[in-house]
Amino acid sequence: MNILIAILLLGVIILIHELGHFLAARYFKMPVTEFSIGMGPELYSYYTGKTLYSIRMIPIGGYVNIAGMDLEDKTEGGFNSKSPFARLVVLLAGVFMNFILALVVITGMTFSNGKLVQSHEALIGNVLKETKAAKILKEGDIIKEIEGEKILSWDEIGESIQKSNKNKIELVVERDGKIIPLQVELTKFEGEDKPILGVIPKFTRENYKVVEGLETSFKGFCRVFTDTLEGIKMLITGKVAAEEISGPIGIIKVVGDASKTGSVLLMAWLVAILSINVGIFNLIPFPALDGGRTIFVLLELIGIKISKKLEERIHMGGILILFGLIIFATTNDFSNLLKG
Repeated sequence: MNILIAILLLGVIILIHELGHFLAARYFKMPVTEFSIGMGPELYSYYTGKTLYSIRMIPIGGYVNIAGMDLEDKTEGGFNSKSPFARLVVLLAGVFMNFILALVVITGMTFSNGKLVQSHEALIGNVLKETKAAKILKEGDIIKEIEGEKILSWDEIGESIQKSNKNKIELVVERDGKIIPLQVELTKFEGEDKPILGVIPKFTRENYKVVEGLETSFKGFCRVFTDTLEGIKMLITGKVAAEEISGPIGIIKVVGDASKTGSVLLMAWLVAILSINVGIFNLIPFPALDGGRTIFVLLELIGIKISKKLEERIHMGGILILFGLIIFATTNDFSNLLKG
């Protein structure tokens, strides 16, 4: 079941990518011979006279066949007969859809989760179990005084403790409507300069306003985007060991492990991360990828025309290298699974 869930999630991400190519091709009136959901043997198909819509046995992504992409294909109105701008949009549409999917998922999570807002009162929301204060203070206590100094807000707690410069301080708290004087010993953790009381403020969950929620969602998207770019940079510069490179099986394992937790939010977050990764990966200017094909269209836009035969040979070489990388990554996955 975990493997099936992982395959379906990855399938949706790839399907959304292919849907982008399909919609853009239709917009520019490029003939689309087939749009498939899934891979492998055909289970069901419907032919409109122009496009074959099919559902296939293996629920992994899908594909779209746009007429005129192959060198020998001279279909009227096909991909290669269109303007460089139209071809550029079609090539980038899949990546665009992956980013839109990620942004929609992150936005949905942002608004469904809301935001945590700290109470300005000196109200204890929790006490760290590792501290000495955990035996004396309780959740819900309101700190009224520290060392005889009145406390009116949460920020004043830390200021008063630093002023006292003692390891044991006198507190006055309000608990269940009663005023209680207490003596609490501070806790010093290894590596910390000063001892702490170890209390955490009270947080409440609030809904985002529309503009604020959208801004927060976009910032979250940008963080994942930049983190992914940083990961690719580390991979290229050799900061990531070759043994750590993971492939399809590794990804399925991660998604499968996440599905075991039963957390819908965790699964949604993984969809957003993987969708951004798929989008950025396809943008890499490597032959056979959308980014590699885009380079040739951009060269054409600035007046540099490359032979289509040479371009196809370069893309074919890129496909062979990509297959080699997939085999290498899959071998790593099997090796890591055996070690685990």
